[in-house]
Parts: sequence; C-alpha cells; structure tokens
Amino acid sequence: MSWKIIPLPEQAPATSGMADLPGVRLWYSDTGGDGPTVVLSHAHSGSADFWGYQQPVLTKAGYRVITYSRRGHGKSERGNETDFGFADVDLHNLVVTFLGVDKFHLVGVAAGGGIAIDYALSHPERLISLTIASSLIDVIDPEYVKLLSNLHRKDLTRNIPNYYIELSASYRAGNPAGTTEWIELEKLVMSGDVQNLGKISQRHTNKIIWKAVDSIKVPTLLMTGDADSYVPPSLLRLQASHMKHAEVLIISEAGHAPNWEQPEAFNSAVLKFFQKQDGTTGGQSTTSPANKNIVTLSAFAD
Repeated sequence: MSWKIIPLPEQAPATSGMADLPGVRLWYSDTGGDGPTVVLSHAHSGSADFWGYQQPVLTKAGYRVITYSRRGHGKSERGNETDFGFADVDLHNLVVTFLGVDKFHLVGVAAGGGIAIDYALSHPERLISLTIASSLIDVIDPEYVKLLSNLHRKDLTRNIPNYYIELSASYRAGNPAGTTEWIELEKLVMSGDVQNLGKISQRHTNKIIWKAVDSIKVPTLLMTGDADSYVPPSLLRLQASHMKHAEVLIISEAGHAPNWEQPEAFNSAVLKFFQKQDGTTGGQSTTSPANKNIVTLSAFAD
C-alpha cells in the first residue's frame, strides 16, 4: 500500500515544567524566541505530547511554540476535584499571566477547538488568529445538539476502541506503526480508560450559541479531515456558514486527528495562514507548493 511514512521529528529545544496557576499546576513547554507566538490546544483524548509533528516545524519557521496539557491530561494535575473551573481561564492564566505573552495564534484540535472558540469570545484582543480543526466547537443550540446526537450514536460506538473512531481507515491501513504510536501516547494521557477523562469537566466562560459564533471577527481557519466521523465536511460547512470570514479547508485521507495523520498538509495550511496574518514568511520560508492533501471549500451551507 502506498503511504508516505513521516517519522516524528526531533523536537526543538524548549523550556518545560509545571506552571503554578490559580487552583492547579499545568505542564507546559515553551520554545521561546522573539517570533510570533503559537499556542496549541489538544484534543479530549490527547495531551501536549500530540503536537510532536508541529512543534519543531513551527519553531523552525520562526515561531515561539507553546504546548500544554489541560487539567487531568498528561503530566498536568487535576486541581480541585469539586470544581475543575474554566479551561479558557486556565489557558489565559498560563499564556498571558504566567508566560507573559501579549498576543498569539491559537490552534485548537477537537475539544481544544471548543476551548479556542470560548477564548476568542472572552479575549479577542489577545488573538492574532484562530485555527479550529476537527472540532464540534461546543455550540449548544438545540438543533445543532440534536444533529450531533444523531451523528454520534454512543449506543453504537461505546465499545469501539477510541483510535478506531478517531484515526481514519486510510491512515490505520497505511501507517500501522504510526497508529500504534498514537495508541501508546493516548495511554499516557490519563491512567485507565481514556473515557475516564469525562470526569474532568471544565465549564465554558461563554454561552456558545450560533449568535455568539457569528460575532467572532478574529481571522479564522477551519479544517477537518475528509474521513472525520465526528466532524465530517458537511458539519464543517455548517460551522463555516456562521463564520463567513473564515478560510475553510478539508484535509484528505485524514480523520479526527489531521495534525497527526497528515502533518505535512496540516503544517502547510497553518503556516500559510499564520504568515498571511503576520505579513511575513517566518524565520525562514517554509511555505510549500500546494499540498495535494488540501482541498479548499468555497461553497458554504446557508
């Protein structure tokens, strides 16, 4: 089977450790530097470790890259067991207060995308850009919630391994070693079954309804994989209809983890988008010719 195997690259040098934040200690990594800052927010089943394909590439392009693990994920502590607080507040406390960053590009994959939307509503002045990939974006309008309940039949999927749902069939068949590596990383997210992460329930600061999403004016890139069973292209088009200023891309032969399954396409897309907002080509130009795995969508659902 023809599949381009991309080994995980060596990570760029970074300062890492535990950040003492109000009510919790979170693990983070920060490459430092004088370039624009990029903050990467991971999926529900992930941690900071799932950005291995992005951290060195973005750093090489001249960006300061910050990754972190949310409460109860990876090496981060859980905090107050009776109140896990607000994920966007933790993000702000880490990036702005603890690390002293003024403005930054925010990238959220899957559940990290819902947190990014919440942050964009709370602190639009802090964002250079917003990238949302393979995310349900946590809108609570009844029609959308019903749509998702019909799309995601938990009664049918609760006994299916998480990797089987999140990684595309094309990736699993073409890169079994990468699939195994993803599974092993997922095991480190939290001891026990990954479904236990549901016990870490952080609230949103804002009421995320379509009217609120409509109000976001931060430059936005929306992406999903063409084989994403959580966020299929039709759902992305619905989201895009409420963010008409957004650029919208589909990454082919990718499921719910496009940054892992198709890192070259993902990195090419975000770098091109970042550099457009920054008016630069980064520390050194890495913008590549059109990637064959990226499809631009121009027709939105009204």
